[in-house]
Amino acid sequence: MNKKDQYAALWAQLSALMDGTPEPLPNMANLSALIFQNVDRLNWAGFYINTGAELLLGPFQGKPACIRIPFDRGVCGAAVREDRTQLVPDVHQFPGHIACDGASRSELVVPVRAGGRIVAVLDLDSPEAARFDQDDQAGMEALARILGEMCDWTSLI
Repeated sequence: MNKKDQYAALWAQLSALMDGTPEPLPNMANLSALIFQNVDRLNWAGFYINTGAELLLGPFQGKPACIRIPFDRGVCGAAVREDRTQLVPDVHQFPGHIACDGASRSELVVPVRAGGRIVAVLDLDSPEAARFDQDDQAGMEALARILGEMCDWTSLI
């Protein structure tokens, strides 16, 4: 299956799972599981929630992770600070990278927006350098958009 078809299948699965369930936590949990089970060569897939003061660990699949990430550190912090997706082919070359898992080599972090603000970030790590490309970025941005639009974030933020 090519990436475009793979992401279309993930969008359909996410939409079906979210139908009638506006709460963000179970939807983030299901999306992280969908991604981890269906996207190859990942060692972590999950969310960090924007508390307004920092990023707080949310639902994820993979090894234990950093609980809090300040906005001025790491790839996740950069996604919020710069208000844009971060596609990093080699995390060891990224200034301020936070190594929660020393096996991670590349990272893709996508802001999840609702009501005009970043409410969370979707974070993917891979043990393979340059694992993510523009197709992955576009696919994950679409998933993050669905999540941001279909959830009622007032219960979380």
